Amino acid sequence: MRFRIDLKIFLFLIIFYFTKQIHIYALIMIFAFIHELGHLLAGILCGMRPEKLEIKPYGVSVSFKLFPKDYNIKIGKANKLEVKKILVALAGPLTNLLIIIISLNLQIETFIKLMIVYSNILIIVFNLIPIYPLDGGRILKSILHITCGRRKSEKYINNISFVTLILVTFVSSILIYILENIAIFLIVIALWIMYISEDIKYKRKLEIYKLLEKSIENN
Repeated sequence: MRFRIDLKIFLFLIIFYFTKQIHIYALIMIFAFIHELGHLLAGILCGMRPEKLEIKPYGVSVSFKLFPKDYNIKIGKANKLEVKKILVALAGPLTNLLIIIISLNLQIETFIKLMIVYSNILIIVFNLIPIYPLDGGRILKSILHITCGRRKSEKYINNISFVTLILVTFVSSILIYILENIAIFLIVIALWIMYISEDIKYKRKLEIYKLLEKSIENN
């Protein structure tokens, strides 16, 4: 399994240090790593092979190597791979929920307990936003794939991600004004970067689909 660190994380560290929020950022990154271990364990249990672990400014990401044979095993209208993806995506937020439950039952200082609960709730809420490639977006895309097929799922999740991001940006703008918290601004920027990256990939796929369709028509 390959390992990579996004160097922009150091910029985030500097920003959070000077805004005196470094302790919150560090705590969130620790639980984000545990969150990703949940994905990793679920993937291994589902028979998937880990390919890359990447530390990003807004969390940790693990990806799995996909095999062509997985696409050929059908379950209803979809295949086992999509079911595996849903289980793996759910494993992360469930890991954070388990941490919250355990911490609430531990005999520790109230402040520490609140920080643990607060950090993990943030991670759960952030990851379940239906924006691809966050967990919520992955789950929704796989469900759409099962019900509508691959091409429609890609189209729908791209549109849903854009609309959701607009709403998140609007709400976040109000929160930034009220709370004066730069962390919210950085999260929104990170979400836009993720969306733009996935949108570029989606448009490239559309071009490939069109070329394939033309090739079929010509033959």
